[in-house]
Amino acid sequence: MKHFKPVQSTQEQFKPEQFRQHFPLICQHSLTDLSCEKHSPLIYFDNGATTQKPNCVIQTHTSFYQDINANVHRGSHRLSSQATVAFEQARETVKNFIHAKSIKEIIWTKGTTESINLIASSLGKKILTQSDEIILTVSEHHANIVPWQLIAEQTGAIVKVLPLDAVGKVDLIQLDTLLTNKTKIVCCAHISNVLGKKNPLIDIISKAKRVGAITVIDGAQAIAHFPVDVQALDCDFYVFSAHKMYGPTGVGVLYGKQALLESMPPYQTGGEMIKSVSFNTKTTFNVLPFKFEAGTPNIAGVIAFNQAIKFISQYDHGEIAEYEQLLTQYCYQALSQIPQVTFVVADMPDIPVLSFSVDGHHNHDLATSLDSYGIAVRSGHHCAMPLMAELNISGCVRVSMAAYNTLAEIDYFIACLLKIMNQEHDKPNIKITKTDEIESITIIEKFSKVKSWDARHREIMLLGKQLDRLDKNLRSEHTLISGCESLAWIDVIKHSAGVFYFKADSDAKIIRGLLVIVLAAFNNKTKEQIEAFDITSYFETLGLLQHLSPSRGNGVLAIVNKIIDLAHD
Repeated sequence: MKHFKPVQSTQEQFKPEQFRQHFPLICQHSLTDLSCEKHSPLIYFDNGATTQKPNCVIQTHTSFYQDINANVHRGSHRLSSQATVAFEQARETVKNFIHAKSIKEIIWTKGTTESINLIASSLGKKILTQSDEIILTVSEHHANIVPWQLIAEQTGAIVKVLPLDAVGKVDLIQLDTLLTNKTKIVCCAHISNVLGKKNPLIDIISKAKRVGAITVIDGAQAIAHFPVDVQALDCDFYVFSAHKMYGPTGVGVLYGKQALLESMPPYQTGGEMIKSVSFNTKTTFNVLPFKFEAGTPNIAGVIAFNQAIKFISQYDHGEIAEYEQLLTQYCYQALSQIPQVTFVVADMPDIPVLSFSVDGHHNHDLATSLDSYGIAVRSGHHCAMPLMAELNISGCVRVSMAAYNTLAEIDYFIACLLKIMNQEHDKPNIKITKTDEIESITIIEKFSKVKSWDARHREIMLLGKQLDRLDKNLRSEHTLISGCESLAWIDVIKHSAGVFYFKADSDAKIIRGLLVIVLAAFNNKTKEQIEAFDITSYFETLGLLQHLSPSRGNGVLAIVNKIIDLAHD
């Protein structure tokens, strides 16, 4: 069991390049040899979604299955005992890491989302009644909105929305206005996954306590960037996920004050949370923390998470925070020098999470173009649709960095972003006189001459510039393509000879380019010809779907399905 040996507790000096070497997926894709044709850089700027994993976490996860692999708590054999000890050591590590009072306050879940659902279901059903109030901030992740909406519907409670101030933090003045003696629960992210701003939790929690409200803090974006002390915060609940702090996916933590957890009914039943079951007497449940841990847990993930915490704890947190602040400032200033860039809120963020738009460029187009250069960023609404509506934007690009990222990577990102912006005036290799006259054979012929995906991606983007735009009055709910990642519409005309002609449009250039390719397969065909066309082989010949993200690929298939449905109407 050599891989379970704890990382040394003595702190090491944080050195970015040495830190980076612990992450295999990161260090094998460097920027040192971009001249090499076979070199494939990876600039991973999507750490807000999930972080990469160090070798010690990967090895620990594998080693559990190779060396122990037994269920925890109830086994009487040696392997079960070893697994239980390692599993419960992880709970102790988390307790110390966030400064909880007791291991009884540390509940294992699948992640932040399940932790919030557990609280909303178990606590919400217990304490909420008609006209009670739940306060949520407008910048919450959907995972901290929808569970409360559902519980409000079931109990008759009311959801009240707390706005932000000009720089994207919770408006404390508005909080004073919203808080009443009917307020039972106040939910707030420690840091927004879009805005990167640290909310004034001490003030929020203090104000909530004055009216007797329970506080639920989403720490998913905060936990990897600075120390958290739940006792100092005096919050009632604090939730976070392992995978956003160099740990494995499928593991989350629900911290709750012991008295509250003891008062709450179980969320799910079965397995270790059972004390006794009988058909003749009342079934009883286990004590904390096991009362909320039904079924076989993610044992390997929990033990690997323990290693992730020990790994990060060997470095001085202040040194890591200082380096991340350098990354934040460097990237913020570089983006600020581009006139077309607009940040979603004013002022530099508190952690390296920067969200912005570029005038004249759809956020999905920018993300897919950056991906063609090996740069992974996030685009869209970031599971924060109410915030997007509040900011009056449809989405944005998010660059989120971690301590293994470098200034050189930021330079490369900025250079590629400028290159993408300057490609507006490039001319496509595929010449089209009228987009309604192009046929699938033409697309195949032209794409066969374009070998690399980078070049194909560029051609798709340039094709999008040539698509005849749909009249605005035709962009309606009736013509909207459901299931497409970006807004897209399609209209149909059926000629007397039974031939269909489709016109389509999108707010994203990458989708417009894909529409040209799809329409080339189906325009000026009868229903029978549309049904007979082998769209799968067409896409395979073009080398298309395997290079698109799952959501983008599903969007293309949604376009195809819409065309087939229209041909049947």
